[in-house]
Amino acid sequence: MPSRSAGVIKQDWEPVVMHKAKPKSQDLRDPKAVNHALRSGAPVQTIKKFDAGSNKKATAPVVNARKLEEETEPAALGRISTEVRQAIQKARLEKKMSQTVLAKLINEQPKVVQEYENGKAVPNQAILAKMERVLGVKLRGKTGK
Repeated sequence: MPSRSAGVIKQDWEPVVMHKAKPKSQDLRDPKAVNHALRSGAPVQTIKKFDAGSNKKATAPVVNARKLEEETEPAALGRISTEVRQAIQKARLEKKMSQTVLAKLINEQPKVVQEYENGKAVPNQAILAKMERVLGVKLRGKTGK
């Protein structure tokens, strides 16, 4: 016969309660779960999101932002004057340099030199100073239109 321990044997009569796991929010949005809740009379919350699922672009806020920007900022930025454009081109061609070579010498992109020579660039005194140093011409006194 098996031997038993000499200790007192007690039985635990405390109830054990098991709960279902709470449903996840994604499961609550499932159409089947929503229909089941509607049928059983459980409260269902529906929220219409503004412009949800539409591919419309907001036109009014963009216009308002543009108007606000126009009020606080000057309408147009100054561009390189014709004299400066021509002075850069003339000095560069006299030194027999391409726009790419000039750009490398002033540590800028070739597109920057091209914009300055086409008159599309907004004058930057630091870039003009680099061009003056490399080309040996005065450019900074003639920037505005």
